[in-house]
Amino acid sequence: MMRSKTSQYSSINIKFILICAFFLLLIFVLITNNPSSFSSQQTPEIHMISNSSESIKEPEPESATVLACDPSLDPLTIQACTKTPPSLAHALVHYATTNVTPQQTLKEISVSLRILEKKSPCNFLVFGLGHDSLMWTALNHGGRTVFLEEDKSWIEQIQAKLPTLESYHVEYDTKLTQADELMEIGMGEEDCKLVSDPRFSECLLSLKGFPSEIYDIEWDLIMVDAPTGYFEGAPGRMSAIYTAGLMARNRENGETDVFVHDVDRKVEDQFSNTFLCQGYFREQQGRIRHFTIPSHRARLGRPFCP
Repeated sequence: MMRSKTSQYSSINIKFILICAFFLLLIFVLITNNPSSFSSQQTPEIHMISNSSESIKEPEPESATVLACDPSLDPLTIQACTKTPPSLAHALVHYATTNVTPQQTLKEISVSLRILEKKSPCNFLVFGLGHDSLMWTALNHGGRTVFLEEDKSWIEQIQAKLPTLESYHVEYDTKLTQADELMEIGMGEEDCKLVSDPRFSECLLSLKGFPSEIYDIEWDLIMVDAPTGYFEGAPGRMSAIYTAGLMARNRENGETDVFVHDVDRKVEDQFSNTFLCQGYFREQQGRIRHFTIPSHRARLGRPFCP
């Protein structure tokens, strides 16, 4: 996830819009958590993973957020139901007190936001850790948002400022200069057209070194905004794009919305169209492209691309 500077005007404008959006989200959360209207709602079941790539455990819930409020509860318990969720509170404070804003434009962010409004709380996997990570976590309040990052030192910097974010260090063994060769392999080898768990795929594009439960969780949204892909020695996003599509196809049922950023670049453009498939394409705004990929296990015999 690139971390370039934006103009002062653009930063102020996006910051203002983000703050307004978070306040609107806060109002929505407070209304929906009101005891008089919430008693009939059910607590959604979310698959959870922890902060350790070696031993993944179910984390503690946000202490200030009560998901089910019973009017018969004592006043102190009911009061907790209307507290600002910690993830939202942290995001408000962070973006209100920093000059750093997300790299994606408002129109680009809106593409993912529309899907999150429908699906959250949900399971959201993001390739890359950046200045927009806290925003994605807050917009998926109550869900699970996980970040995969190649740069250990960058993870340490972000964790020092935003310790509540869940991120994992991952490694890539490709180089951007291999893109053409990997495209030929992906299009030509039958193994790359078979749908399976990425850990057991024989396709050279499949990433197999993530924590095991990253593969076990059915991700509702996947954002590919990493690894680095703007210079020849960089890993490039060839395998990340292919693996995101494979994870989506390999879920038991349902569908996954996959977003690829920086599609103005050759690799992101070609690999997304080829392995996420133009038949699954939904929309593009600026440099972000959106695909909706259905489960191929739920209906056997689907072609890799429609």
